[in-house]
Amino acid sequence: MSAEHIFVKGGGGLIIKMRLPLHETIADQLTKGHVRQVHEDGSPYIAPAGDTLARPATSAAKAEWVGYAVRAGGMSPDDAEAMTKTDLVERFGAPE
Repeated sequence: MSAEHIFVKGGGGLIIKMRLPLHETIADQLTKGHVRQVHEDGSPYIAPAGDTLARPATSAAKAEWVGYAVRAGGMSPDDAEAMTKTDLVERFGAPE
């Protein structure tokens, strides 16, 4: 069952209710970690059991690698975006 909306929180702390599907610009920002999915009260959203943070495939778009570097590697979105895709893949490893 999918929700009809999600809540996202940007760098300024503003929480916005977004209708699904997300506009491609917001989806890209979410993928890259510029905005984060949260609950309505602003508490961190935790993916349901079974949804794990998998490394992107080597052939995945750079945006997916940026998001992975932010979520799994603790990098800031700006620092991750400043790296090349090749550097991100080398730093965070190709999937097994």
